[in-house]
Amino acid sequence: MSVFERYLTLWVLLCIVAGVIAGQAAPGLSRAIGAMEVARVNIPVGLLIWVMIIPMLMKVDFGALGEVRKHVRGIGVTLFVNWLVKPFSMAFLAWLFIRNLFAGWLPPEQIDSYVAGLILLAAAPCTAMVFVWSRLTNGDPLFTLTQVALNDTIMVFAFAPLVALLLGIASITVPWDTLLTSVVLYIVIPVAIAQLWRRALLAKGQGAFDAVMARLGPASIAALLVTLVLLFAFQGGQILRQPLVIALLAVPILIQVLFNSSLAYWLNRRLGEKHSVAGPSALIGASNFFELAVAVAISLFGFESGAALATVVGVLIEVPVMLAVVKVVNASKGWYEARGA
Repeated sequence: MSVFERYLTLWVLLCIVAGVIAGQAAPGLSRAIGAMEVARVNIPVGLLIWVMIIPMLMKVDFGALGEVRKHVRGIGVTLFVNWLVKPFSMAFLAWLFIRNLFAGWLPPEQIDSYVAGLILLAAAPCTAMVFVWSRLTNGDPLFTLTQVALNDTIMVFAFAPLVALLLGIASITVPWDTLLTSVVLYIVIPVAIAQLWRRALLAKGQGAFDAVMARLGPASIAALLVTLVLLFAFQGGQILRQPLVIALLAVPILIQVLFNSSLAYWLNRRLGEKHSVAGPSALIGASNFFELAVAVAISLFGFESGAALATVVGVLIEVPVMLAVVKVVNASKGWYEARGA
């Protein structure tokens, strides 16, 4: 794990401080950047998201889809948790905590937006960081690659309908054209660019691919940090007025990560899958594609929305929570392999 990945929470906290200060010191600049839109898509953020996402998608080998049959049980468990449990459990937790238990501490006009942001966060499984989590649990690399490739393929077709369904259940209306535009801009086009670029580089040899990826890594990190600073520049006033909001939004995110990782891990054990598959399965099942969630939240609801803030809270707690899950998976290997116990 790189220094950036290990201390992601620290960088996000620094971005919160920098963004809040920038938003209060130069509100005119923030508004000018927010106004750079075409068809409700913010151009600066759109470009930043591409720089952030494309290097991650270049790591995905869709040729691994042919290996699905070798890990049917583990992949079945992860797909079940990713697409049939996690989005719906998050929608329930958002209703329970945001609409009910915490409603008195949250700005009423942002309740729907917070719920929408949490749903967006859970509607797409993580693409990049799961390779790190898999490595830390001595996970089967072929399983991880196959699972990520399969999830990315499903995401192209299922993300928009799933989000629309869950937001509809939550009585939150979103324009279909904007949602579909977001899917094309932040899933379809980046996947196509990444895979074409990947193929061209690998044609020159693995060394050429590794060299380009090493150069793209810092650019991807910088794009994420700049996006977060911009978000908090817009959110600064709300955060200063109600600093408790971030902690309250973190509660359902934390619960859903712990619940879904535990469920995936237990199901793999029940089905007799090996530990090197169960570990990454649990982590893939629990983690979120927060870069995509941030981008779509901005497109659908805007920079200053509660939805954008909710997705960024996911970034804030992702690494420490997932590292805790990694420790549990590694520490429980003896229990996991003693299936007769």
